[in-house]
Amino acid sequence: MKLKPTIALLSILFAGAAQAAPTFVNGLTLDGGMLDLSGGTTVNNGRVGYFSDIYYDTNRNEWWGLSDRGPGGGTLSYDTRVQRFSLDVDYNTGAISNFQIKQTIVFNNAGSSLNGIAPSPTSTLGLSMDPEGFVVNPKTGNFLVSDEYGPSVREFDRNGNLLRTFATPANLLPRNTVSGIPNYASDAGNTAGKRTNRGFEGLAITPDGKYAYAMLQSAMLDEGGGDGKVNRIVKFDIETGNAVGQYAYQMKQAKPGQGISSLVAINDHEFYVLERNNRGIGVGAALATADKEVYKIDLTGATDVSNIDLDSGAAYTKVIKSGQILDLDADTLSALGNKSPEKWEGLAIGPKLADGSFLMLAGTDNDYSVTQNGSGTQFDVYFRFSDADPYATSIQCPLGQTTGCISTADATGATLNSDYKLLPGVLHAYKVSATDLAGYTAPVPEPESWAMLMAGLGLIGFTARRRQAK
Repeated sequence: MKLKPTIALLSILFAGAAQAAPTFVNGLTLDGGMLDLSGGTTVNNGRVGYFSDIYYDTNRNEWWGLSDRGPGGGTLSYDTRVQRFSLDVDYNTGAISNFQIKQTIVFNNAGSSLNGIAPSPTSTLGLSMDPEGFVVNPKTGNFLVSDEYGPSVREFDRNGNLLRTFATPANLLPRNTVSGIPNYASDAGNTAGKRTNRGFEGLAITPDGKYAYAMLQSAMLDEGGGDGKVNRIVKFDIETGNAVGQYAYQMKQAKPGQGISSLVAINDHEFYVLERNNRGIGVGAALATADKEVYKIDLTGATDVSNIDLDSGAAYTKVIKSGQILDLDADTLSALGNKSPEKWEGLAIGPKLADGSFLMLAGTDNDYSVTQNGSGTQFDVYFRFSDADPYATSIQCPLGQTTGCISTADATGATLNSDYKLLPGVLHAYKVSATDLAGYTAPVPEPESWAMLMAGLGLIGFTARRRQAK
């Protein structure tokens, strides 16, 4: 099937359009041992896991940073949560400073915390959740959170209380096609649906708050599995909680660990996608060939593939994908020995700057700077970032201790000194020109009646300026 001429022309123009890369401004490294405001005092109940996703709420001038299922990798209990944080922004340069956590919200269902531990029994999700994507509904102020276990999209009020779970399309459920029984905890027995730890990684919301888009991290088991290059974006009607479309996205390459980490709405049909591999400085990661890139995509003209097997040979049109917009590996910090972190997972369009450009924020997941052995014993992992391969020369210490440490390389005794640090969370600030963000639409004010009142009183401009000045 041939593309319609207008769609084909749009694809060519979009893919080849000249676009300047966002300009790197500065970056922050955040203490790997920082505690949040939950009252917890250890890595398993209070250490900040940093940025599985980042969201900027334009209506409240608030930043949000989402942590994932916790430092146990799904084997240990951890109350899932999100952090509201503040940054000082220089509105002339775009530089960021003074990261502070202002609020910690724990997700719960009827008073029981939604937990990062893997589902058990494996055929039922229960209270298990592995948060990976986060947005704020501009019409209600409620939170939407995407989850890898389901894959699921859940809605919470601003106190973290679960309001509802959206209906996951049946073809995405991790299941055995013969028995029909799902396994949400691993790939064991599954022949179709999302791969384990490869569920809804990216989450975006349209500026009018009508639709949410959730994106699988990589191809499903029955559509290429570990070798698949095409994965799915699911469109949800927020009012009904039902999926109303699915679209095919082609990744740069299909390699173990390659996948998408973030989805950011530019308007109701264009998005930024953060795509990365599992190389760089990280707990257990190889350093070489780190690859972290941002692309711009457009859903205009893409086929709804809800009822299409992407491996069947059926004709369909994928989403339009630009060339690389941003190479996150190109900008490094001296505090990390000018090396790229492994897990760039958060991306957000922030406030408008004085020259008309926009602040874009990118952030990393640091895996709590923790590893564990086969018996489940956890260790803090300390790095010396000046080394050629910091993980190869890292030191592992019993949680909360600085003695009894061992070398990661050979498990022999090692002495911890001030040269070694826990893996930090990292934030990068970029300026994106108004030209490159042409078509960007910020979320509508909430509530709409308030915006109408302010506009009627001639105060809407004053209010916006006051928020930026805070």
